[in-house]
Amino acid sequence: MIVGVPKEIYPEERRVALVPAVISNLKKAGIDVLVESGAGLAAGYPDAGYSEKGARLTENRNEVFASADIIVQFLVHGANDKNGQADLPLLKKGQAVVGFLRPLGALQTLNDLAERGVSAFSVELMPRTTRAQSMDALSSMATICGYKAVVLAADTLPRMFPMLTTAAGTIAPARVLIIGAGVAGLQAIATARRLGAVASAYDMRPAAKEQVQSLGGRFVELPIEAKDAQDTRGYGTAQDESFYAKQRELLGNTVADSDVVITAAVIPGKKSPVLVTKEMVQRMAPGSVIIDLAAERGGNCELTKPDEITVAHGVTIIGEFNLAGTVPYHASQMYARNLTSFLLHLVKEGKVNLNLQDEIIRETLVTHNGEIVNARVREFFAMPALHPAPSGGAA
Repeated sequence: MIVGVPKEIYPEERRVALVPAVISNLKKAGIDVLVESGAGLAAGYPDAGYSEKGARLTENRNEVFASADIIVQFLVHGANDKNGQADLPLLKKGQAVVGFLRPLGALQTLNDLAERGVSAFSVELMPRTTRAQSMDALSSMATICGYKAVVLAADTLPRMFPMLTTAAGTIAPARVLIIGAGVAGLQAIATARRLGAVASAYDMRPAAKEQVQSLGGRFVELPIEAKDAQDTRGYGTAQDESFYAKQRELLGNTVADSDVVITAAVIPGKKSPVLVTKEMVQRMAPGSVIIDLAAERGGNCELTKPDEITVAHGVTIIGEFNLAGTVPYHASQMYARNLTSFLLHLVKEGKVNLNLQDEIIRETLVTHNGEIVNARVREFFAMPALHPAPSGGAA
């Protein structure tokens, strides 16, 4: 069994799917690793580190795809909407592909993978269960995004974060508001507190209150109740426009009083709800900062420009997509550990074991035998259900 690690080709992507530290665990399980030379260099993992751990290196990208039974990447075609299609001709029938696929994005990219005859696994669809916790790459990247959002805000804000008592007088602490207390939002609260800011957070899910307070944040309670606030996976659910309108009205003063607003309200597969309007931005003090972690799905701020930094009414609005990619060393390390746990679960006796009775395999498998087989994905794109379900077994 050979796992191939090609170099990421998305423009300016510095992360790598596997790092040297995980190679020995894979080899103990009978899995050999073939790495494209230079794949880890930008993340801080030179070729020598891989070879020392027993991986084989090649300068030929085509050889990685031709030799590997499983290809592991950060951004597979679909998640890589810039040049991911360049790898499509290199994929071969019967091969497994694991990585970020953006499965609820564009149907055509999933059809492209299905037509290549590959078994494509989407890490975004990993169940949020105790069994799958060590494989949850989405949470790993969200953790980094929450951390980096605060660091970026602190660097941009023309104020300091902590309260300081100096010979020149007392400096008041910065006020940071986090909207959306999921994994990224909770890490943002923790990081803002470490830097000495006063952190507040709002989330429409009542269960988030205890988590926010456990990190030393103040939970912003609004006299408005969301209907079915979260789904079975723990994600927030989309609400109707009347709810969001009332939410914006009630959040207005809190946003205006904040030096930094970090928005992280994402609904899987749907456009991000607008939570901060241009009128709310106008009320913020000049020099304030908004970090919009939902920018890729349209943004939680009405004035966010996707993947750009803009200034409106004296407020800096940052809509950068790939914040996790700006911390490539640890992003790669965390992702590699997630992938290794998944690979050790997936590979049995030297073969890819497609046991569809296993929730982890069933929920992450998107394409197989030329078809889109994932029930959630088919339902999202209004495709008819597959009957009977695709057969499992070894591949």
